[in-house]
Amino acid sequence: MIDFHSHILPGIDDGSRNEKMTLAMLGEEKRQGAETVVATPHFYADRDSIDRFLERRAKALAITNDAIKTANESRASKDGHFFPRIMTGAEVYYFPGIADAEKLPELCISGTDVILIEMPFVQWTDKVAKDIEAIIRDRHLTVVLAHIERYTGYQKDKGPWRKVMDLPLTTQINGGSFLKEMRKRRFCTKWIKERESCIIGSDCHNLESRAPNLERARAVIEKKAGRVVLERIDRNAAELLGK
Repeated sequence: MIDFHSHILPGIDDGSRNEKMTLAMLGEEKRQGAETVVATPHFYADRDSIDRFLERRAKALAITNDAIKTANESRASKDGHFFPRIMTGAEVYYFPGIADAEKLPELCISGTDVILIEMPFVQWTDKVAKDIEAIIRDRHLTVVLAHIERYTGYQKDKGPWRKVMDLPLTTQINGGSFLKEMRKRRFCTKWIKERESCIIGSDCHNLESRAPNLERARAVIEKKAGRVVLERIDRNAAELLGK
């Protein structure tokens, strides 16, 4: 199982506060069956440079790896692994000029050409659609749109929405959305049934209000959409990461 969207690195954004919380979150991910967790801290171009962000992410990852090493050495395990594998990426908030940002590929998930983009929480425009298309067509990056279910209420004009959704990209849905009210759950279930290129992620930030939740979400998906759909979601995630 792959958790494709998490805020699990310590002290870099509004996710995990410290290495102790990070280890607890990773331990919970492991308990739920996650073999790989993609750490996707927020990147906002109006607040940070890409170079500075990468420095902060590297520092947070080093702290995490040291904490994992210490924890593993302090106890024995049959397989020697108490925690999932961590891959690093970013949740890149859309910004004007994103398609032309020289260092944009450096925000991709490590070892891949996959970039997780958080779309604006406003009515999308044709310019937004063209930017996403340029990232795919001109920059040759594989786009995953984060928590697609969170934007629909803003799209009164469906034209730009349709233009984006017609592009060769992958959409990601948050596990928690399958655990919410019926209307949200119904939308998400319909989406994963109809969209071939779809994956899920926990978007976990902590152990309380936004905890790792893919175990429960996957149970709902299997019940409402079927095992075949769940297996397709897993296959999509693995292919994106080159597994």
